[in-house]
Amino acid sequence: MAEKILVTGASGHLGGLIVKKLLARGVAPSNIIAGTRDTAKLADLAAKGIETRKVDFNDEANLSKAFAGADTILIVSTDALDAAGTRLKQHRAAVKAAVAVGAKRLAYTSLPVPDASHVSFAPDHLGTEQAIKATGLPYLIFRNNWYQENLFMSLPNAFKSGQWYTSAGAGRTAFAAREDIADAIAAALAAPAGASAIYTLTGAEALPPAEIAKLAANATGKPLAVVDLTDEQLAGGMKAAGVPEAFIPTLVSFDTAAREGDLSIVTSDIEKLTGRKPKAVATFIKENAKGLAG
Repeated sequence: MAEKILVTGASGHLGGLIVKKLLARGVAPSNIIAGTRDTAKLADLAAKGIETRKVDFNDEANLSKAFAGADTILIVSTDALDAAGTRLKQHRAAVKAAVAVGAKRLAYTSLPVPDASHVSFAPDHLGTEQAIKATGLPYLIFRNNWYQENLFMSLPNAFKSGQWYTSAGAGRTAFAAREDIADAIAAALAAPAGASAIYTLTGAEALPPAEIAKLAANATGKPLAVVDLTDEQLAGGMKAAGVPEAFIPTLVSFDTAAREGDLSIVTSDIEKLTGRKPKAVATFIKENAKGLAG
């Protein structure tokens, strides 16, 4: 009997893409379990013959029921980013439940250099990786760099004024398309189980804000100047713009991480897993010029 692969967060952008990529790679629907908090959001997957299950990271009893019968369990990191350590508690509960139901392999979506990253929630990822390794089970850890789609969080607003305010300085980020990352993860999950592995999934090049701004300006025909700020100035600007104060330290930490080189790592892991080169940032920007222009 083929092994069953369970994907949490299957109604989300990344989790949903991973499930679709598993199907595209020939994994039978009957060997995939899609989990999320609201299974009504998975009707399209259920229609394809995929079993859907409610997965509630805040309910350990539910996790044990949801994970039952799964051989490989991919824990897609949750979106709980409060200061109470909720995210790490959720992940540890998921790891505990996976072990309790007899899972044969664990997988997890992390971020680059979690032991040194300046991203505010990096300790959550490091703690989860440590919990997974402590089980003694084979594992796959996917350290995903920033999605190219994250540029939609900054460029449209920047184009409104023609100025991109950032404290990243000349720091480079190896942006990768979410679809490329999902395909790489699916390829690793679909392959026969082997030794534990850690993959850092990045684009093929790391670019600083100035180069990204130039690509975006050329693609949209609209001017865009990079305005370098300190972290403190960036935080003050966000506050003045009405960004909720609870989110500001995390958002600023993204620029800090870029400036400090945490997101500049470039690997060939996506190509190694998928057999093709990842989409270039320039291509992504050209394809999405209208939306990025705001």
